[in-house]
Amino acid sequence: MGLFDWLGRAGVPPEAVRAEIWRLGVRHFGEPLRGAQEELASPGLDPGRTALLRACVAKLRAA
Repeated sequence: MGLFDWLGRAGVPPEAVRAEIWRLGVRHFGEPLRGAQEELASPGLDPGRTALLRACVAKLRAA
């Protein structure tokens, strides 16, 4: 993990994480963790999107 990855994840607001988890659940038929992992595996992701998805995965794993 690089410095920019660490800084990006630290700057993701909790409201954005909650909203994205909800959207992931809708897009991936009630499985937001699986959906976030699949989307993270997609090539060419924007760094901001990557940080948001990683924050979602961390939140979902902690739950």
